[in-house]
Amino acid sequence: MVLVAVFGVALLVAVLLSGLAARTVLSTSLLFLAAGALAGDGFLGLVHIDAHDPIVTATADLALFTVLFTDGMHLAFPALRAAWRHPARALGLGMPLAFAGMAVVTHYLVGLDWTTSFLVGAVLAPTDPVFASAIVGRKEVPARLRQLLNVESGLNDGLALPVVLVLIAAAGPTAAGTESSLTVIGAELVGGLLLGVAVPLLLTLLLRLPGLGAEAKLQPLLPLAAGTVLYAACHLTHANPYLAAFGAGAVLAAVAPQPKRAFEPLGEALAELAKFAALLVFGALLTPRLFAGLSVGGYAAVVLAIVLIRPASLLLSLVRSRIDRRERLVAAWFGPKGFASVVYGLLVLQAGIPQGEQAYTLIAVCIAASIVLHSSSDVPVARLFDIDAPDADTPGIVPGPAHGAPGADRAAVPTAGTPAATADN
Repeated sequence: MVLVAVFGVALLVAVLLSGLAARTVLSTSLLFLAAGALAGDGFLGLVHIDAHDPIVTATADLALFTVLFTDGMHLAFPALRAAWRHPARALGLGMPLAFAGMAVVTHYLVGLDWTTSFLVGAVLAPTDPVFASAIVGRKEVPARLRQLLNVESGLNDGLALPVVLVLIAAAGPTAAGTESSLTVIGAELVGGLLLGVAVPLLLTLLLRLPGLGAEAKLQPLLPLAAGTVLYAACHLTHANPYLAAFGAGAVLAAVAPQPKRAFEPLGEALAELAKFAALLVFGALLTPRLFAGLSVGGYAAVVLAIVLIRPASLLLSLVRSRIDRRERLVAAWFGPKGFASVVYGLLVLQAGIPQGEQAYTLIAVCIAASIVLHSSSDVPVARLFDIDAPDADTPGIVPGPAHGAPGADRAAVPTAGTPAATADN
């Protein structure tokens, strides 16, 4: 109950400060992270949890499922067909370069074996636009830049997941049975995709039956009910819930646009609450002991991951693109390590990998550093594009997030499905 109380206080403070956060370097995501760290065993000792605690796994699992479900709803296939080149470069070239670059740095600076080093690279490859919300959330920023960051972050979580699972199987204590493990992983991924398609289609069929239909005020609960059934079905059948969630959101948006529109406000609020809770729990794991457990080489790897590997990989992927120099530099900087990396890092820790503790420590410190740096730099960088602050006559009121991402705390975040993000690239 102490954890609930801490979350309630942090949520109240975050809402009251959200207007200020829209105009300054203050970030509500960082607030939840700091609140968790302060309440944890490393400082006040109000909350006693560790990375193996069931509440950590349950919170992270449910939060990522919720976020991917709402993210999938924002995936507009016509918009992607109209402006796919720059995101395709970032995902097809920039992401593998960052993945490989992080693996090399991890191996030589931290001393992890190659399999675990590549695993760290895969975990830290996904990005999250949350901590660049002032960049992706304002019309004044060029649409192609916003679209690039949004589509890249919306898809790279799912692209990284199979690689993470395969490398966990290869690096785990039962690596001798990797072939059978890969078969199981493949079956889980296929099962997740099948369920992600089947549940929304079933919902559509039910809505077409005579006598069935949702009352207007209850219509937002239809996708919620479908998502709940999907989440339970995945865990009962051992299908992968994350691919199922993203696939179901995308299919639901395509086949049931009216329920999708009705659900959006509720879905975004649920996604924000889930992510804030997960950030609070993750913050409680950030103890002085964890930071002390990272070697000097590990800290050097963290710095390189943020200031060199991501920027260099994206800049290389955008060579000879139609994005101008300033936009490229901004896109290169804003490759924050986000919530998917938190969940994947916990999977690494709980998998029993021989070097799992070292890998998790590096991952956790890198994520924490990224949250601090990227969430506090998006407003100053956004001002390079002459972005106006929110209306001074309405302090404390900030447009709601348009992207299921933690701490979309400064402005609405358009996605590939929104008009602001569908301009031709």
